[in-house]
Amino acid sequence: VQRSLQAMDSCDLALLVCAGGWDGHEKRLLQQLLDRQLPTIVVFNKSDCCPVDPQKRRQLQKQGLNVVETNALNRRGIDQLKEKIRQLAPPSSLIHPTIVGDLIQPGQLVVLVTPIDLEAPTGRLILPQVQTIRDVLDNDALCLMVKERELRLALDQLRHPPALVVTDSQAFLKVAADVPEQVAMTSFSILFARLKGDLCTFVRGARTIDQLRPGSRVLVAEACSHHVVGDDIGRVKIPRWLRQYVGGPLQFSHVQGQDFPEDLSGFDLVIHCGACTINRRQMHSRIARCQRAGVPITNYGLTIAYSLGIFERALQPFPDALAAYRQS
Repeated sequence: VQRSLQAMDSCDLALLVCAGGWDGHEKRLLQQLLDRQLPTIVVFNKSDCCPVDPQKRRQLQKQGLNVVETNALNRRGIDQLKEKIRQLAPPSSLIHPTIVGDLIQPGQLVVLVTPIDLEAPTGRLILPQVQTIRDVLDNDALCLMVKERELRLALDQLRHPPALVVTDSQAFLKVAADVPEQVAMTSFSILFARLKGDLCTFVRGARTIDQLRPGSRVLVAEACSHHVVGDDIGRVKIPRWLRQYVGGPLQFSHVQGQDFPEDLSGFDLVIHCGACTINRRQMHSRIARCQRAGVPITNYGLTIAYSLGIFERALQPFPDALAAYRQS
């Protein structure tokens, strides 16, 4: 049951399948789906041997629910079910938003900066970097990838400045010093805050870092369950930068994968990773859970930029988010 509830947070549409009967278990599942405002189709399978009660069907339809009777053996009702799925699937489930496509024009150059440190996997790039490269290419733009130590050399050899520089958040200070002020700069993590979550909500959450005091409780959440190596960004670097910013010790808790807690009431701030391994629906479910608990949420890149004093520079490519920051 717990796995089913976790799966609801990442679904765009739910099929509640039962075999004619309808009892407390189905009622509880349906209420969970309705609480999440998840489009739902009630599917009564085995219609040949377990016909649905007509009164129950009418009752569900009065609630605004779509009800379909099927028979998996002879496939009766399957085409009707497919059509209902097509009708109810939210447009967001079929649209793949761009990472940088709205920030650049075809033929422009994007410079990607990636440190090769202990956390970097051997022989490959990490998922946000790969997805960003593909998005640049899909938008008919040019891509140049360098390490932070070679950034100045690369920029000096360009005939024209790049349209955008995207860096690993850990290298913010070095990259900000090397990139001219007139060139837009941000981080992979901030791009993914916009792609998977709600950038303005995360920006307002970052503002509450100023309200942290020594002893405040901070939850650091990662969508994947990678092995911790060296100066891990979530367990070592972000806690260190925040302690320096606040001027005292903070109480940090860490969760990975599907272990995002139901009860967030004891935390003063949630800091989430870029969420590259989960979908947009699941990230928004986590944001909504924080909002219901009254706990601000932000993400890694925004936290780093804020604690290092380059927040506005990192938000330069995003006018709406920059306005939300200045108005909050």
